[in-house]
Amino acid sequence: MRVVLLAGGTGAAKLAVGLQAELAPGDLTVITNTADDVDVWGLRVCPDTDAVLYRLAGIFNEEAGFGVAGETFAVHGQMSRLGLPDWFWLGDRDLAFHIARTEMLGRGARPTETALDLGRRLGLQTQVLPVTDDLVRTCFLTDKGWLGFQEYFVREKLGPRLEQIEFKGLEQAQTAPEARAAIRTADLVVIGPSNPLISIAPITALVRSDLPWDRTLAVSPIVGGRSLKGPTVDMMRALGKPPTALGVAEEYRGFSGWFVLDDLDAEARPAVEALGYRVVVTDTVMPDAEAARRLAAEIIGAAGSRPG
Repeated sequence: MRVVLLAGGTGAAKLAVGLQAELAPGDLTVITNTADDVDVWGLRVCPDTDAVLYRLAGIFNEEAGFGVAGETFAVHGQMSRLGLPDWFWLGDRDLAFHIARTEMLGRGARPTETALDLGRRLGLQTQVLPVTDDLVRTCFLTDKGWLGFQEYFVREKLGPRLEQIEFKGLEQAQTAPEARAAIRTADLVVIGPSNPLISIAPITALVRSDLPWDRTLAVSPIVGGRSLKGPTVDMMRALGKPPTALGVAEEYRGFSGWFVLDDLDAEARPAVEALGYRVVVTDTVMPDAEAARRLAAEIIGAAGSRPG
């Protein structure tokens, strides 16, 4: 079974590990959000793409929640002593990937080609593909004015009040050909448990017309009214959207035919079904690789039971 996973950062990257373990080598493709990419110290940093690459390769820094395991920060400390901006932390091992990517981009490589090359260097058989090779950037209108993604999340620590989200460059962007081809040939497309407003929205805005409705399954990132990672609930509430699993289902209505609820949200099943979904209720929390593999098996099994 050929599976495509649409992924933001942490939650979807965990599910990618489970799917990779359940599927035959090469049958998984992960399409990543690029709208929170940023240039730091002249280097292109792609947080969501890298989170997926590192987790699939087994080198993700679980302790820090970003970067590469066994990290040191000697370069960061030296940059700080030189008076350069130091609010965005980059570890020494992590920097090697950003240097390699930036060097490839400087030689004319597309972002997709850099991701594929880094994946090969990590020994991955799973392809990790940026959704677009064009520049798209998430910007937040706050009570302190417009802020870029990393400025809002990292520098300001989500402090300013959120008023609006905008994806600059999205109207001119095109889906990368490799990402489009992967979706068009997939037996199943899974929308990972990432923030629907900032991690998934930039992806689906580009690929929505290619998504096979009856073969697209979305996993809720909200469990029991809480987001397990990140500010999904707070953001949905700030923008006047229901901060619930049902609210997430409403975001994906029209291009996903399946929806996965956590056991804690089982009472929402009739309301989600009323939106036109086929619903799977299971334990969606992934504290470890075994849980991620179990959820992946549930998803694959559900997809295999669809009519036809």
